[in-house]
Amino acid sequence: MKEESIRRTGAIGVHSVHRFVFSVPDLAQARHFYEAFGLAPRQVGERLDLYTDGHPHCWASVHAGGASKRLEFVSFGIHAEDEEAFRDRIDRHGLGCAPHPLSDGKGLWLRNPDGTPLQLIVAPKVSPGAKSRPASRLRVAVGQGAAPARSQVRQVRPRALSHVLFFSPDVPRMTRFCSEILGLRLSDRSQDIIAFLHGAHGSDHHLVAFAKSHAPGLHHSSWDVGSIDDVGSGAEQMRAAGYDRGWGLGRHVLGSNYFHYVRDPWGSFAEFSFDIDYIAHDVEWPASDHPPEDSLYVWGPPVPEDFIINHEQPLPAATTKAQRAKEAT
Repeated sequence: MKEESIRRTGAIGVHSVHRFVFSVPDLAQARHFYEAFGLAPRQVGERLDLYTDGHPHCWASVHAGGASKRLEFVSFGIHAEDEEAFRDRIDRHGLGCAPHPLSDGKGLWLRNPDGTPLQLIVAPKVSPGAKSRPASRLRVAVGQGAAPARSQVRQVRPRALSHVLFFSPDVPRMTRFCSEILGLRLSDRSQDIIAFLHGAHGSDHHLVAFAKSHAPGLHHSSWDVGSIDDVGSGAEQMRAAGYDRGWGLGRHVLGSNYFHYVRDPWGSFAEFSFDIDYIAHDVEWPASDHPPEDSLYVWGPPVPEDFIINHEQPLPAATTKAQRAKEAT
């Protein structure tokens, strides 16, 4: 299908997360984590560019930074014919800002309400044009076992970036911004706790999402794999590499995907994801406000205590347990 046909008629909106960019204290540690995860990092000077196996697109860049992880900026892809409309929106709302010093300086620049710089750049659509297909499976002859020997399991290698979830101190405000300025559309939410947004021109159930916290930051990146077995095998390969903290195996309610999250060295997560819902460019998704108990997962192990903690911008040491508990509700 040609890119120009994958459009919602009359809609001006970003079509992809072109790249997310963050910095960490130790680039060698980042390389070890993402290689173990199954990505293909490429070092360029003082940064790592993250690729998936067999795909030409760079999904993320990791820079050598300060004492803690820091979300630097997010780049969104737009259609060339929408550039002037976006420029006008940015100017009318007074949102423009200088290009981030770690960027290539191209495109349009603005800040979201949480202060994070955003780049809008004319680029090919890399969000999916259809629901992700399961990986092909070999037929098993009658009388033979279907599972491979443990010693013969190949490394799980994600196929593409599915979505990114960010912390925000004001989820409804971020939802309005994404709708009115970026042209994203609400998929589902739960009160003011979490919101999931998809691309108007077709994307997975969520291209980006926002979870309530005391400060902005990067919570997790989610990576598409070809089977539920890949989700489980991915978790196992990360345990073998020394990354045994996380959450899964489970199945989400909103988005419906099977998941396993792996805690990275900086307190955020990378997710193996399979079979997420897809929202086509010509579909009106019935967005709803779900009660918290119906918004996170259908089945799986209990949620780890640190899963919703923003380690990127920690609460002051004097913060009480009661205050932390309030943030988590």
